[in-house]
Amino acid sequence: MLRAEDLCFAYPGQAEPYRFTFAARPGEITAISGASGSGKSTLLDLLAGFLSPRSGKLTLDATDLLPLAPEERPISLLLQSESLFEHLSAGRNIALGLPDNMARHDIAANVANALAEVGLEGFGEQRAATLSGGQKQRVALARTLLRDRAVLLLDEPFSALDDDTRQLIRTLVRTLTTRHNWHTILVSHHADDIDAIAHWRYRLANFHLTAE
Repeated sequence: MLRAEDLCFAYPGQAEPYRFTFAARPGEITAISGASGSGKSTLLDLLAGFLSPRSGKLTLDATDLLPLAPEERPISLLLQSESLFEHLSAGRNIALGLPDNMARHDIAANVANALAEVGLEGFGEQRAATLSGGQKQRVALARTLLRDRAVLLLDEPFSALDDDTRQLIRTLVRTLTTRHNWHTILVSHHADDIDAIAHWRYRLANFHLTAE
């Protein structure tokens, strides 16, 4: 289980610090809602290691995550913008999640399997710039699959999608979370996204998280 216990952080000049306490279970989606500017992105940055807390604990099972640099944490981050290299193919974007020393035939097999799992069989050679928004999010999810990290952070990942595509990608995220036993944390101010896929809910207001 991923646990944050009284994780405390304040920006310079901030009168009251943020204090985050919550738990995220494997194979389930934990949603964090709150108004714009309430601190949702601050929480994700603390979890990912881009910010350092004043105090508190952050653990995954028996592992203390706070001493670990961002690249050492078992965490993947999926943003509203997919962070793909537009000039590269879908397959090459996905392969960025694999070790540099992996054999070429193993890379090809892993990429093909990941594309199949997100419903993009045959799209490996297609340039990222030519993909739709929903297809780009699927490529980003496929890359997450190959990173094989226990925690997935989602920062408003569906906001730029049309309604039909949004429903498909939400369902895919929930399916992959269950299948791979991820601790998925969804940050969103869209109630319909949370209602559709979240197992657990917290609301961020007045610098604190409250279970709903």
